[in-house]
Amino acid sequence: MNLLEIQNLKVHFPVRQRWFGGARECVRAVDDVSFSIAPGETVGLVGESGCGKTTLGRAAIRLIEPTSGRIVFEGEDIAAMNSKELRARRRRFQMIFQDPFGSLDPRRTVSDTIGEALDIHRLVPDATARRRRIDALLQDVGLDPSHATRLPHEFSGGQRQRIGIARALAVEPKLIVCDEAVSALDVSVQAQIINLLQDLQRGHGIAYLFVAHDLAVVRHISHRILVMYLGRIVESGPAREICRAPRHPYTRALLSAVPVVDPDSKRQRILLAGDVPSPIHPPTGCPFHPRCPVAEARCRSEVPPLRDLAPGLRAACHLAK
Repeated sequence: MNLLEIQNLKVHFPVRQRWFGGARECVRAVDDVSFSIAPGETVGLVGESGCGKTTLGRAAIRLIEPTSGRIVFEGEDIAAMNSKELRARRRRFQMIFQDPFGSLDPRRTVSDTIGEALDIHRLVPDATARRRRIDALLQDVGLDPSHATRLPHEFSGGQRQRIGIARALAVEPKLIVCDEAVSALDVSVQAQIINLLQDLQRGHGIAYLFVAHDLAVVRHISHRILVMYLGRIVESGPAREICRAPRHPYTRALLSAVPVVDPDSKRQRILLAGDVPSPIHPPTGCPFHPRCPVAEARCRSEVPPLRDLAPGLRAACHLAK
């Protein structure tokens, strides 16, 4: 059984009312998205800024309320739960935020930050057990237990992100949504945090929804990849297969932008024309057709379904084979 199943999820944000009583317009941040995550699996979610991936990640654990659709976690539809029912299940899914500086309260010590979740969910019987649990969590993420009495401003960006990881681990979750968890860090620190996440996954059996705009990072950590464009999934499949032979033109463009070590590489950079269309007024037909270098006439009028091309590999493109 899958740990998480997202079924036809939509997240629309109303923006304004049209003149003379017309229909209210909305931003279609997530528009009919379905996918699943198995226990212990890492699913990478990649796309340009503004494509809706952060909204999807937050809606998957109901930090943002969905407009419609189902969010089935361990067999229960958490989208249909009230706040009291949801709170009892919050410890099973957590989030690591993008900004390691803004996600920690500057007035609270590390011990208070990590211990808050232990207190809320009543996971430790007394102060001694609480202190031991916090010390163990700090060691798990590569920090010294003596750091527990320090404030966030005394740490580097990478250390702060480790504290954020320890906070997420405190309640022993089954799923962690990593929202651009390494994008604000130096490249060398990014590698350390990714290695840490993989070690924790092997040790604790955690599943990740890894949200990022850097396909090179996503390729390294993910078992499967979802490529998102303008609120929709346009390609999905095993990470190795998608990076070896992408079927959707948008995925090929993203891969062409990944830096390569070999300066003599003959890989051709694919430059997309124009900007991402407005999610308030998306294009007719395929949402990617205004920027697609291989678009045909039917791409302007027919919405391509997300169809199976190979075992586990799907793409929403009329021309994909």
